[in-house]
Amino acid sequence: MANTPQARKRIRRNERRAEINGNRLSRIRTFVKKVESAIAGGDKTSAAAALLEAQPELARGVARGVLHKNTASRKLSRLSKRVASL
Repeated sequence: MANTPQARKRIRRNERRAEINGNRLSRIRTFVKKVESAIAGGDKTSAAAALLEAQPELARGVARGVLHKNTASRKLSRLSKRVASL
């Protein structure tokens, strides 16, 4: 257990940040899943539309520090390639 007031505060703060970051990551995953389900359905227009919605979410995740820049870039690149191949 933390002994100093600062350490106790860090524990409280880390729990709050973990919950917020978990929500952000879940939101990003939801948008990516929408793109993947549209790709699986074979509908190129809805897949492209879902990809356009997922792009800013991935970028926001990078800006907030939830995702690494290269991870978001890789996910976006792979999804774009799959949508283009439909």
